[in-house]
Formats: sequence, structure tokens, C-alpha cells
Amino acid sequence: MSLLSLALLIAGNSAEANGLKFPDHNILLNNAVFQQKINGKIQSTEGPLAGATISVKGTSRSISAGADGSFSIEAKNGDILVINSIGYKTKEVTVAGPVVNINLETNDEALEEVVVTGYSRQKKTEVSASVVSIDQKTLKDVKSPNVSTLLQSKIAGVDVVSGSGRPGSNANIRVRGRNSINSNISPLWVVDGVIMHGTPNINPNDIETVSVLKDAAATTQYGSRGASGVIVVTTKRALKPGEHLFSFNLSSGISKFNPGKFKVMDSQQMWDLYQSFNNQNAIPNSINSDVLKTDFDWLANGTQNGGVNDFSANYLGKTEETSIYASGNYYDEKGSVKGYDYNRLTGRLNIEHKLTKNLTFKPKINASYTSYKDRQHSLYDMYLNMPWDTPFYADGSLKNTKVDDVLWYGRDNNNYLYDLQYNYGEGQTFDMQSNLDFSLKISDRFTFESMNSLAYYNQTTMSYTDPKSNSGLENKGSVSQFSDKRITRFFNQMLKYNEHFGKHEVSALAAYEYSDYVYTSVGAAGKGISGGSKIIDNAANFLSQSGTKNDYAFQSGLIQVNYKYDERYNFQGSYRIDGASRFGANNRYGGFFALSGAWNIYKEDFFHVDQINLLRLRASYGEVGNTPTSLYASYSLYGLNGQYNGEPAAIPNQYNNRNVSWEKSRDVNLGLELGLFNRIDLTVDAYNKNTDGLLSYVRFPATAGWEGYWYNIGSINNKGLELAINARVLDPESPFQWNIGANWATNKNRVKNLKDGTDVPAGNKRYSEGRDIDSWYMRKWTGVNEENGAPLWEVVDANTGEISTTSNYNKATLQFVGTSTPKYQGGINTSFLYKGISLTATFSYLHGAYAYNMGRELFDSDGAYPSYNQMVLSDGWSRWSPTNTEATHPVASYNNNSGSNKTSSRYLEDASFFRLRNVTLAYDFKPQLLSKLKLKSVNVFLAADNLWLSTKFTGLDPEAALFGDATSQYPSPKRVIAGVNFTF
Repeated sequence: MSLLSLALLIAGNSAEANGLKFPDHNILLNNAVFQQKINGKIQSTEGPLAGATISVKGTSRSISAGADGSFSIEAKNGDILVINSIGYKTKEVTVAGPVVNINLETNDEALEEVVVTGYSRQKKTEVSASVVSIDQKTLKDVKSPNVSTLLQSKIAGVDVVSGSGRPGSNANIRVRGRNSINSNISPLWVVDGVIMHGTPNINPNDIETVSVLKDAAATTQYGSRGASGVIVVTTKRALKPGEHLFSFNLSSGISKFNPGKFKVMDSQQMWDLYQSFNNQNAIPNSINSDVLKTDFDWLANGTQNGGVNDFSANYLGKTEETSIYASGNYYDEKGSVKGYDYNRLTGRLNIEHKLTKNLTFKPKINASYTSYKDRQHSLYDMYLNMPWDTPFYADGSLKNTKVDDVLWYGRDNNNYLYDLQYNYGEGQTFDMQSNLDFSLKISDRFTFESMNSLAYYNQTTMSYTDPKSNSGLENKGSVSQFSDKRITRFFNQMLKYNEHFGKHEVSALAAYEYSDYVYTSVGAAGKGISGGSKIIDNAANFLSQSGTKNDYAFQSGLIQVNYKYDERYNFQGSYRIDGASRFGANNRYGGFFALSGAWNIYKEDFFHVDQINLLRLRASYGEVGNTPTSLYASYSLYGLNGQYNGEPAAIPNQYNNRNVSWEKSRDVNLGLELGLFNRIDLTVDAYNKNTDGLLSYVRFPATAGWEGYWYNIGSINNKGLELAINARVLDPESPFQWNIGANWATNKNRVKNLKDGTDVPAGNKRYSEGRDIDSWYMRKWTGVNEENGAPLWEVVDANTGEISTTSNYNKATLQFVGTSTPKYQGGINTSFLYKGISLTATFSYLHGAYAYNMGRELFDSDGAYPSYNQMVLSDGWSRWSPTNTEATHPVASYNNNSGSNKTSSRYLEDASFFRLRNVTLAYDFKPQLLSKLKLKSVNVFLAADNLWLSTKFTGLDPEAALFGDATSQYPSPKRVIAGVNFTF
């Protein structure tokens, strides 16, 4: 018997002798044991698990493991400890003594479900906002140096279009349509928690995951800059202590010019067109059958199979105290249009080092150096030049059509190749992002996170015009140099809180954020140079100068709270105050909030449907602000580049409006997630987004003195539906695996109101109440007059609405004729796997959008531009003649002046398409073979991009035409790349 027991027994007997009664001493002993501390450590095969949750089952007691996995909690023998950690299987352990050490097993499925939601990570089953996350496995099918192209066709409601096929060009991205007229409509990029200025220049091989935040509940945490969606990128870091991996990726291939359906005529076809002109007497005598002796293919001469090389290496390793990820990449590409060479060298270093038990230092640095040499052939000139002209003499030398006495049929008597042999440009860009971050674990509940980033960007360009070139004759040659620099600083200081008590879990964060940006540029040009000189100081005379400076700053405060109950209910609320230097003192700050919740129905006790492994409902509402593109929207601006009587003079430019304020978007989102048979996953989201206070630039009359001012007027509504489905078609145990996924999205856009209800012109489009923001506004083409082959346009009587036709372009009615917003769009992906062999394919599609094929104004002009080559008529098209009266094209004439090629819906084409974006065949070597070679993995692959396209659009690329000019567009090339990836 212990001394304590003996003392209690004696005290009890004595008390009873005096009429007092004590509880049974065994109960007291058990209560004493209850107060003991249970100490232990949580580990996995990867080492200690910091932040793992330990709770006593059936009680409210819960704590988190420390940085080294250690914990201490009150419990008695027989109690059950429940241990949870994201990415690991939940484990229950019965207490049998004062020390409990626990090993957790990796849960691969759980790892795949972790979603980066901005400033935190959550399990997919905890996310209550509209967030889609894609891991590296899904991203790596596209062989591109640009991170912006990796998301093409992969996420419902995210439209990604390659604006240009020129090496190094970024894609255009829109998330859930367009919700502004004069503010930013591109998503915000965030890399490792740091807000980027534009699209980040990083190596795609460094990316671990990409998350797209689509609704206000997800984007509010980034405030005004997240109004058009947020793309969150996390880069790789080492996770497994004791593991050291070296990886090398080598790939090489070719890119081929992709003309789409747009083809210009050869010599015979051009001659036949001339013979069809109804005014043969107007054709110059110099154009006779002798032209058929020459048939030069300008496009073939100016395009090539460009080379693509991509080499990268990385190291990933971790000890108990330090985690390192280091990488380097070299990318080189020669364009499919001759004369443009692009090179990029990137390096990244991510470090996490435990300075103490609770303090972790997290420095990161990413740097890139890109350069280009530009002697690129003119795509515009390649198309317009006549096949009857050859740029070369018989001896191979170039014709100087401006000086030599040569017969030249093309426009402006211009052989662009002559100047191209002398003139060129080049540029270099250094871009660096550096982070000095740290994390301090204050207690089991509180953690302080500090992000401190400095980004530096510097670009220099040079343009050289040789004295011997035709464009250099006037100035006796010239050289210009330009340099611009920007410095961006970003600071985020965040306090995080996490608490578990029983079935409840609360996490919260409070943050202060500041960022600023300073941009400067300077340029100069000199004339009168010695051949080959690229130094301005060597020029005989000064030609021009340029330079500017601008800046902006944001500061913000953020609070976010998450609550979870019993893995069934999840709620999130956030509030952010943004301050922007772009606004005046009256409206410099804006407050925005969001609320969201999710219900895991499949976790309820009453839910017993074996076929359904996942059933969740999500709902959210939030507000987000947006800023104008102008950095000084509220201020009066003066131009100081004027002169008066030899003295500098200020010229009024923008008038001030101190009341100009934020655009505000109010966003409602409803989501459903369904999992069937552990093999089919379905996600449906419906949203309704209203944007008020549209920022618009109102111009004054020319006599006002000022140009105009910024004003908040109007509203836009976007609402849509998004669906995504992924299925594992065959049994997971089958040696042959087939996975298929698809996404579909539709977005309906409407302008709700404008200033005074008045339409606002926007080039060939017009903003009008009740219509799509991207509505085309032009004369409506009705075809060809069957009697005489004249063009016809529609006339609408303003009073009666009666419709008639006219062949007089100026009498035709300007009207709305369609929109460039698609009715729906999406993507399909499929993969096959058998014994290490994999085949993946990605498709994308779009339906119902109309693009203006501006190139046809020049190249399908019915003779209006007879010195331009003309496009071959597409299938189903024909030209009017007395024997072909039911034609699509009017009669052709030399120097046609009927106006048939002027802007009208004639050139407005259906841009619907179905495209095979990528197909990749790969093989992973068997581990048994690799172990003998001391290799961990070896993968070889053959990939192809843009091999096939089905569309009615007659231009180069229907996607790019929806965003820009279809005249001299550089289409995305067809690309075939082979490579090998190995790790040891």
C-alpha cells in the first residue's frame, strides 16, 4: 500500500469515528490519475508532424503538436486519443501510460484533396468557396515555357487563349466572363503567397499546384486586385526528411507554322481573279499573262520548322531542420515565323530552416533572364505580297524595289526582305522575385507568419536601322535604345489561430498587407550612324527622347474565420479593408466581406447510400472591389511636355474627380459536389455576379480645355453555370486504366445600366443597356443582289421598323449583329495507362461566339485592294457572275469602290471550334530495372500540341481572333516534342 493510500485510510477511519464520512479513497486515487500529463511525439515515415491535432475522444480537450511533433495533454489510462493531420490517416490510440508515441500512415487520397485556398490550405471536403486546384500531374501535359498556358481547357469557367504564337508570349485569361469596361479583367497571380505584377515569369517545372479562386468568398481575401479571379501558384518544396532527389528533364522538338484555314492565292488563282474583274479596261497593261511565269510563295519563304529545346535540373532534399528545393532551367525556341529567337534562363531556391524549435526561416528567390533577337519576317507582308513578285534576282541577291528598275506588282513597290537583311532588334529582361519569410509558433494555438517580398524587373531593348536600308536613307541610319525598370514590394504580416475542442474546430487569421510599385523608363534615339554601330553616342545627331515614371500603393487589413463541426459543417467569413492610392481622399478605402458555408451530407448519420461516397452542398455570398486601369484616376493631370515661347508649358489633360470610387461586385455562388462508386466525381456551380459603379472615362468636348475625367456609372451582370466531371472508367484493380474528365461552362453577360441610358461606342462594338458587353455594332450584310452582283446591306426604318436592303453602304443601318461571348465552352481530357505506358489527350471546345475577321477587309476585298494577294474562297463560297447569280460574293472589279469590303457583318464569322490541344505518349521504366542503375524513376515521352482543329472560321485562329486582330495574327504553332525525365 502506498503512503498516500495509507494516509487516506487513516484519515477516513478517524473521520468516521467522529461522525464524518469521506468518499471512497479509490475514487480519489482515480481522480488523481486523471490529472496526469500524457506526453508524446507524432511522427510519420517522413519525420515529425508539426501541427497534427490530438484530442481526447468524448471530451473537449484538444491540442496541436509542436514544430518537432511533440505534444502534452491531460488524459487518464483508458482514454482514447484521436490524431488527425492533413494528408495522413486518422488514428486512435488508447492511453496506457504517461508516454504515447504515435506513427501516422500517409493517406495518398487525402494528399490529393488538399487545396490551396489563398492564405491557407484546406481539405477539399472543408472548402466552402468555389476553388479548383490542379496538381503538377495534370499540368505537365502542355510543353510550354509560360505558366499562363498551363490551364487551357482544364477548369470550367476559365477561358485561356494564346494571344500570339510568338515564343515567350503569354496567354489571355478570363475567369467567369468580363465584368468591367475600363478596369482590369485579368485574374490576379499569387505565387507562394506573394501578389505578382502581371503574369509571373517562372519555370513551369517548379510548380507544385495551381488553384483558381472563382467566387467572391474565395477572392475577397485578396481584395480589389482579385475582382476578376485569382490564380494561386505554389512551388515545390521538400517534404520527406532523409530523402535527397536529383531530377533532370531534357526535351527537344520542332514547331510548325499553323495557317488554319486562311490561304492566299498562287499565281494562277490570282490571274483567274483578275480575269473575273468586270472592268477589264481598268487593269494596267503591265499585268498580262507574263505574270504566270512567276509563282513565289511568300509564306513558305518566311516560315520554318522552328526548334524548341528545354533543359532543366532540380534538387529536392530535407533533414530534420532544413528543407531545400533548387532548380535551374534553360529554354530556347526559334519561332515558326523566321527571324525570331527566344532564350530564357531561370533559377529558383526555396529554403525552410528551423532556427529554433518554434522559429522557421523561409527564404525564397526566383530569377529569370530572357533575351530575344528580332529579325522576324513580316507576317502581314507575307500575306499581302503578290505571287507574281519574287524578292530575289537570279543570282540569289535581294531586289531593292525602291531603287532598282524592276517590275513590281505588289503594294508600295516594297520588298520587305531587302531591309530585313540589315535591320533588326534585340532585348534582354532580368526579372527577380525574392522573399525573406519566417514563421513563429507562439503557442499551440497561435502562429505568426511574415511574408516580405522584393521584386525587381529591368528590360533593355535596342532597334537598329542600317544606313544602307531604304528605311534608313532619310536619317542616314539610326539606332534607338530603351530601358524600363520596376520595383515591387510586398509585405504581409499575419497572425493565425487554430483551436480544437471536441467536434469543433476554429481557425482564424488577421493580417496587415502593404504593397507598392514604382516604374521608370528612359529611351533615346540617334541618327546618322556608321554601319554596325549600336551606340547612341556614336550618332551624328539626336533624333528623339522618351521617359516616364509612375507608381501606386495598396494597404489592406484582413480578418478571416473558419469554423468546422464534426467534419459535417464548414463556415467561413472574411472582411477586408483596401486602401488604394489611385483614389482621392474621399474614397480611398473600401470595405469588402464574404460569407460561405458547406454541408458534408454524406457524413451525416442518417445518410446511408453505399453508391454515393461524396455529397456536399456549398453556398457563398461576397463583395469585391475593383480599381481603374489609370493609376491616378482621381487627380487632375497635366502634360509638362509642351512649350511656350521657348519655355516649358503645362497642358491640361485629365480633370479631377475626388468622388471617383471603387467598382463593387456582389457575387452569389451555389455548388454541389457528388461522388459515385468511388470512381465518378461531379461538381456543379451556379453563380450570379452584379458589378456596380463601373469606372468609365467621360470625355469633354474639344473646346473644354480638359480631355475628360473618371466617373462611376453603370452596372453589369454575369451569371452562369459550370459543370465538371471526372471518372475512372475501369476497376482500380485492373491492369489497364482509363480516366476521362470533362468540363462545361456557360456565362450570360448583360449591361444593366449606363450614364443617362446612353450607348457607349467601343470601336466595332458598343455598350448598350440590356445587351452583352461584347456586342458587335455595325452594318448588317444581307448578301448579293442576284440581278447585278452588287453588295447588299440592311436598312431599318427608325420609325416603323420596316426592313429593306440597299447597295449604298452609307445608307445602311448601324445595328447590333452578334456578340463575341460564347454560348458555352469547355474541355475534355482522357488518359490511358497500361504497364507503365500512358497516353493522354486534351481537347477544348467553344460554341456560339462571333469573331470579326478583319483580315478579309484586305484579303477578300472583291478587287478593292488589287495590289494585295487575296484569300482563296472557302468551301461553299462562290463569286457572282451572270451564270452564277446565287453567290456569296459580289462581282469583283479592279479598284472596287462599291464598299463591299467595308466593315460589316459580312466578315463576322462563327468562331466555334473543337480542338485537340495536346496528345502525349509516355513510358515509365520498371522500378526493378531502375534499382540496378541506382535510379528512382525514368520517363520518356513524345508530345504534340495543336495538331487538329475543326472550325468554320476562315482566319488563322478562331480563339485568338476573339481577343484581337485577325489581320497579322501570329497563330499558335503545331509543336512536336520528345523528352526524357529521370530522377536519382
